[in-house]
Amino acid sequence: MRELTDQEIVRREKAEKIRALGLDPYGHRFDRTAFAKDIKEKYKDTPHEEFENINDVFKVAGRIMFIRKMGKASFFTIQDKTDKIQIYISINDIGEEAYTLFKSADIGDIVGITGKVMKTMTGEVTLKCQEYTHLVKALRPLPEKFHGLTDVEERYRRRYVDLIMNEESRNAAFARSRIISCIRRFMDGRGFLEVETPVLTTLLTGASARPFITHHNTQDLDMYLRIALELPLKRLLVGGMEAVYEIGRLFRNEGMDTTHNPEFTSMEAYLAYSDLEGMMEMTESLYKTIAHEVFNKEEFNWRGNTISLSGNFKRITMVEAIKEQTGIDFSKEYTLEEMLKLAEEHHIELEEHEKVFGHIVNKFFEKYVEETLIQPTFLCGHPIEISPLTKKDPNDPRFVQRFELFIGGKEMANAYTELNDPIDQLERFENQLKEQELGNEEANDIDMDFVESLEYGMPPAGGIGYGIDRTVMFFTESESIRDVILFPTMKDRK
Repeated sequence: MRELTDQEIVRREKAEKIRALGLDPYGHRFDRTAFAKDIKEKYKDTPHEEFENINDVFKVAGRIMFIRKMGKASFFTIQDKTDKIQIYISINDIGEEAYTLFKSADIGDIVGITGKVMKTMTGEVTLKCQEYTHLVKALRPLPEKFHGLTDVEERYRRRYVDLIMNEESRNAAFARSRIISCIRRFMDGRGFLEVETPVLTTLLTGASARPFITHHNTQDLDMYLRIALELPLKRLLVGGMEAVYEIGRLFRNEGMDTTHNPEFTSMEAYLAYSDLEGMMEMTESLYKTIAHEVFNKEEFNWRGNTISLSGNFKRITMVEAIKEQTGIDFSKEYTLEEMLKLAEEHHIELEEHEKVFGHIVNKFFEKYVEETLIQPTFLCGHPIEISPLTKKDPNDPRFVQRFELFIGGKEMANAYTELNDPIDQLERFENQLKEQELGNEEANDIDMDFVESLEYGMPPAGGIGYGIDRTVMFFTESESIRDVILFPTMKDRK
């Protein structure tokens, strides 16, 4: 058993005194009629003298965040999900028994208040308590109010305390929900159908990533937690569903930093008879819709940059972007020997499977270009070697019809004109197996069922995946992915 602090001992004693009064320290249903924010908004401009003729009574509930006890009358503040509101409480209004109960209250307790709206001499909208209801006794004190949880790791680990104390954390959590709701309205409004696909899979497909492996006991079968949503959704296009999307959790057994968490949320969408251009239009429209509907602004300050969503998003090919930064033009026909020499000269290290045109080009992009794409930019024209599910560029088969959306130097979305040629797709999968043999742990398996589905005919289509967590990071101007995930992955306490 852990040793209790003096404050915790006193709080437990108070809980027992509440029981002695015939009350439950852990309360019951309370039918509130209003929230703090709504009350304050409604009466903020009402002149002080008019409150004499206002008899509005509200029932509110929330956590006590401040108390100033003053004998027979006191002030305290409660916090609900919307805001804080001040309460005035007097022994003359609620009686001696109820006031005695109130005097045992601590910061952190949860209470219900029935009261008449008023305004103090300082102009603060306040409820004058007519009925005090104890709901929950907090046995642990909250952190010191001006600093909250000063240890960042503890903020993420004890998110419940962080949400109580940190308005920014609460705002980010509510904003995330509003953003996802906005995305759903947007997609539904365009005729997309929201679907669900399996989390457990037997093949590693749809992305380049290391998986989490689990075991199905009944079938004695190793399975993966999915790393992407792509292939099941494209099977639905074959089945005639034509416009589908899924918002779901993905799992990648990789490192953690400010923009990566092993468990994260993605949205993937696929639209029959569309292509890369269609996905660009949809993506730009989606981001602008979120900006206007959820935040009512077009400029955001993120990762040290002022980023504007007004105007058309920039478009540039990977080859053009590399040329701008390095002077090297990979649209030219280089021999493999020349490519390897360029990599060596620029101190680019290559794994054995990366000693091919496409991987080398991508390495140059990652080193010299990626972090320079600050304003919203559609980066197009990826090499075929790093895009096994994408239709070839008919003008140059070394590249494919793909784009990534970059904002603030970070990838936010990834889109294709989808490969629907089953023969070409099988060849791409076979090339991925060759990369596995050369040591690429992130290369795709061959999904023969998916190839078979393509043989029945998948319509021409555009597809896209959005990183929901990074999207929320951008719109809430958060520095770390752990700020926008309520329960980020954490190491065990030592």
